[in-house]
Amino acid sequence: MASAGKAAVIREKSGPFHIEDVEVGEPRADEVLVRIVASGICHTDIIVRDQVLPPGPPAILGHEGAGVVEAVGSGVGLLAPGDHVVLAPMSCSMCRNCLIGHPMNCDSFTPLNFGGCRADGSTAYHDSHGGKLNAHFFGQSSFSSHVVVSARSAVKVSDQAPLELLGPLGCGMQTGAGAVLHALAPPAGASIVVFGAGAVGLAAVMGAVIAGCDPIIAVDLNASRLDMAVELGATHAVQAAEDAVEQIQAVTGGGADFALDAVGLPTTLRQAFTALNVGGTAGLVGANALGQEVSLDLMHLLFGRTVKGIIEGDTVPSVFIPRLVELHLRGRFPFDKIVKRYPFTEINTAVADTEAGRAIKSVLIY
Repeated sequence: MASAGKAAVIREKSGPFHIEDVEVGEPRADEVLVRIVASGICHTDIIVRDQVLPPGPPAILGHEGAGVVEAVGSGVGLLAPGDHVVLAPMSCSMCRNCLIGHPMNCDSFTPLNFGGCRADGSTAYHDSHGGKLNAHFFGQSSFSSHVVVSARSAVKVSDQAPLELLGPLGCGMQTGAGAVLHALAPPAGASIVVFGAGAVGLAAVMGAVIAGCDPIIAVDLNASRLDMAVELGATHAVQAAEDAVEQIQAVTGGGADFALDAVGLPTTLRQAFTALNVGGTAGLVGANALGQEVSLDLMHLLFGRTVKGIIEGDTVPSVFIPRLVELHLRGRFPFDKIVKRYPFTEINTAVADTEAGRAIKSVLIY
């Protein structure tokens, strides 16, 4: 039996989110029905609204959902009604990358998460007139009071954790912290610079603190966000400018061991790469429009420097998200400091505040 609920639907490119009545179908054998408690708003939601990336309207977006399992399919054995879950991106479980522990590099990542439907082309989401809605965004479409997701995308977490805060662990926090703790894996005492002090960059700063990096340098245009980076553990704050690389080299004595670009522009990736010392590694986690290119000095690259793209922290969500929950409960991953809460019905205000920089991580409460 379908579940009736409310969802925020985009009907046109760059248009507002409309709160509408929707129907969400029953979970299939390998799926679960989740009542969403809260959902973060991510930069990717905004660029999809603006059609920089698919799917097109009408669509239900949202991909940082947390909630309570209400029903499970006949083939689901690890989850039960009442379980608290954080929702993570979808992966196929069968390709080479999934099998070797890199599901965020799944061969089918793009169609499964940006295709607007299940792998077989069907959808569980319809509007009040029976019209199909592009959904299953990142396997979930969490801007909806109820979602149907693959059991693979629902990560059980401790019911001692504040569920209304946990949604961002499924994307933004996992991406930043995972990029540092898992993909880059700096040894204690390594120097690191993070370009961009938004939600992902600040998660990376918190990850660098956990890893024992020193110094930890944050780079941004926004002074208040640099202040937050310092509060969260950055040892140095650098105002983004043409001489940012020189400032980083001065702090590190020649260049950083690791750099992370959480902005996703050719200029910031070039700076992240140039700021490395010999043998250093730069990671890219910032997402932007297709077709952008960056130029790198070949001789600079030749001397042992590495550049790597990192999707969702290159983690295994079912392992890494519970780890972040435990770190938060112990006070070691205080991401609640960057969260600003909004009622679900105020989604357009929350999006506007995110775009204007008035909120670092907006979370919708259902």
